[in-house]
Amino acid sequence: MKRNVLKMTVAAIAVAATLGGAYSLVQNAPFASANAATQPTAAVAAPAVSVAIPNGLPDMRSIVASNAPAVVNISVTGTRKTAANAPDLQQMDPNDPFFQFFRHFRGQMPESRQPMQGQGSGFIVTADGTVLTNAHVVEGAEEVTVKLNDKREFKAKVLGLDKASDVAVLKLDAKNLPTVRIGTSLHTQVGEWVLAIGSPFGFESSASAGIVSAKSRNLPDGSYVPFIQTDVAVNPGNSGGPLFNMNGEVIGINSQIYSRSGGYQGLSFAIPIEVAMNVEKQIVANGKVQRGKLGVSIQEVNQSLADTFGLAKPAGALVSSVEKGSPAAKGGLEPGDVILGIDGKTIEAAGELPAAVATKMPGETARLQVWRKGETRNIDVKVGSFGEEKVAASEAPSADKGRLGVAVRPLTPEEQRQAEVKGGLLVEQSGGAAKRAGIRPGDIIVAVNGQSIAEIDQLRGIIAKSGKKAAILIERGDSRIFIPVDLG
Repeated sequence: MKRNVLKMTVAAIAVAATLGGAYSLVQNAPFASANAATQPTAAVAAPAVSVAIPNGLPDMRSIVASNAPAVVNISVTGTRKTAANAPDLQQMDPNDPFFQFFRHFRGQMPESRQPMQGQGSGFIVTADGTVLTNAHVVEGAEEVTVKLNDKREFKAKVLGLDKASDVAVLKLDAKNLPTVRIGTSLHTQVGEWVLAIGSPFGFESSASAGIVSAKSRNLPDGSYVPFIQTDVAVNPGNSGGPLFNMNGEVIGINSQIYSRSGGYQGLSFAIPIEVAMNVEKQIVANGKVQRGKLGVSIQEVNQSLADTFGLAKPAGALVSSVEKGSPAAKGGLEPGDVILGIDGKTIEAAGELPAAVATKMPGETARLQVWRKGETRNIDVKVGSFGEEKVAASEAPSADKGRLGVAVRPLTPEEQRQAEVKGGLLVEQSGGAAKRAGIRPGDIIVAVNGQSIAEIDQLRGIIAKSGKKAAILIERGDSRIFIPVDLG
């Protein structure tokens, strides 16, 4: 029986058409929470509050009427590089026998440039023509045209774009334009009604509504953005459009969808407005974006890891590795530390940390509340300049009884140099508890329960004294992750 392969994509919500037809741009979902943004000083639209109608559902007509004039349609033209005579891999079935061929040899084919057209949405935040949209909507564009709800059109200048947050700032040569009201997502609650306005598939000024499904959602691309997840119908062309609360205030920018088809399937994601306004403020003032960096790889703390480290509950961001010479290393952070807070703000989920750090300017000091060896301590770190924080996704299912069950050998000096570790044991075979927990051949065991590992006898001794659980720090590829192992 032929298996059906379900293909999950993280699709950027933009539509583009080439000479050969239309296609959907695919955006790797760019990681956590942010401080309240400074609101624009320009004139804003009058407050628009939804009114409950007899059946108990909110009446959103006033929100649409007040804000639609400030929501714009964005069309871009440009060119893109393509491999000559090669099909678009986004449109190919991975089961197609030619898929692997083109995937491997596409880079060796001669490139050509093809005309590209795309559409998206945006919204006006100042009366003198500052417009926010997604970076992926205007990236690579040679000409950007902004059309207002009243059919007026302007050629827009791209003041700057920030790929890390997927936010771009445009400028129109105009005055007295209608604007949206900027709100905050900090007080938004799961289950709250929200409304999107945009141009799905080019249908301008289209409104759709739903509820907030989750907050601080991290998508699997290592981004620092804590997305707002909704079930609002968002489709290609909605990218860059505003997400409103029931007070008629913008709380996010519609940016991503999860889809098996490329179209809306009930999962849409918006960039919190605080993140976007921080980007807008810096681009307008400095032409670029600066944000803080710690220089650590982090992962979520699940129940098994919480038990292993002696935490009362699964919370915080577990440091799996510290970059050499980074601000974190200079501040004294170590693998195995669990960051529970920053500057007095509690970190409940790992995804909240990068966004909190990103709001700090390079050179500022962050006070971290850290759990280490059964106690909490404060560590001050002078943050550096932002570089993509890595997020290691642990593949650690629950394990059954048994000892560790690995065959290991010490690393050669050359292997240590390549892996940038001192000591370490290479896993050659994995079985029992280790295999059930997700440890596999090729992994490098770096530490166990916070103790660095250099010799086989040392590993055996620590495992013998570990009781029922052990936290194994392994290096796999370019990432380090803690894997909780149930030793029984």
